[in-house]
Amino acid sequence: MPEAETRRILTDLGFGVSGEGEAMQVSVPSWRVDVDGEADLVEDVVRIFGYDRIETAQLPRISDVATPSLNVGQRNVRTARRLLAGRGMFECVTWSFLPRAQAELFGGGDASLCLANPISADLDCMRPSLLPNLITAAARNAARGNGDIALFEVGPQYRNDGPTGQDTLASGIRRGRTGARHWASPPRAVDAFDAKADAEALLRSLGVDTTKVQVARGAPDWFHPGRSGVIQLGPKLRLAQFGEIHPAILEALDIKGPLVGFEVFVQSVPRPKAGRKTTRPPLTVSDFQAVTRDFAFVVPREAVVADMIRAARGADKTLITDVDIFDLYEGERIGADAKSVAMSVRLEPMDRTLTDAEIDAVAAKIVANMEKTTGATLRG
Repeated sequence: MPEAETRRILTDLGFGVSGEGEAMQVSVPSWRVDVDGEADLVEDVVRIFGYDRIETAQLPRISDVATPSLNVGQRNVRTARRLLAGRGMFECVTWSFLPRAQAELFGGGDASLCLANPISADLDCMRPSLLPNLITAAARNAARGNGDIALFEVGPQYRNDGPTGQDTLASGIRRGRTGARHWASPPRAVDAFDAKADAEALLRSLGVDTTKVQVARGAPDWFHPGRSGVIQLGPKLRLAQFGEIHPAILEALDIKGPLVGFEVFVQSVPRPKAGRKTTRPPLTVSDFQAVTRDFAFVVPREAVVADMIRAARGADKTLITDVDIFDLYEGERIGADAKSVAMSVRLEPMDRTLTDAEIDAVAAKIVANMEKTTGATLRG
């Protein structure tokens, strides 16, 4: 708008106008109590001048792509909730505190995490794990006739009272049987492998390549020492832990088994590197015939099957696309200190049909790798 026109409109409306150049001083008449700042003056001037006479202009574009409203950690929490609900589990939102005696069962109960003014005498300590609240919720359901249940929660647990002493976990439990009674497929009791499957499915949904993780011993004391494990990337980065809940814990929480659980450390999942695409890669299907070969190896009884799978995959990372364990035998035929593990190895070429010689060469590498890594011998 022309400056002279602006001054004329303000003067005609009863305002006092002074000053020269780009800045002008305006005094407000006593009857205009609605004028509080310069935006009100602009409104008065444009209203008299005419909105239709103001040329439209586009605001400057800040970015071509909208900035995501959620960071990676927040998206992972939402992904965890959707995935676990999709696996037939019910979400719980429990208190962030619990009785100190229960906290001590799960490695907590430190004085620094006890509340000075708890809302209830039996909720006097911050939870060191999400599992005890889920287990007690399952106990209340079992007492009311709902024994076959699967619960999960995504939320914080507390290591100490410092600013970094809070971790976000996705934890879940399964109790009872795997399904309803049916003549064609009788249900079975839940076991540690059900908890392992839940944990691995969640890690895959968070972008972890579960073919590269290691499953090892070393689960916390609240898991059964012989029916539990940890999922890790390398010796230091623990991603999850799973297994049957220790019988002593079940007795202390007044619930009968079988009961299995898992804990996934959502914050420990590696973040995608800068510039790396997070979309799912395109499906690549080979036009050539895949080949499957079965092997049966005799290994020491203490040998870890996960090490055997890695050894078989390492024989040829290009051709070998899958290794599946389909049989385990322990008995007097192979001795008390050994076991027989049978696996199926799938070879899938992308550019040619494999010859018998090439298949035999890969099979020989598998046998050599197994012998070198785990001390396995091919069963006759």
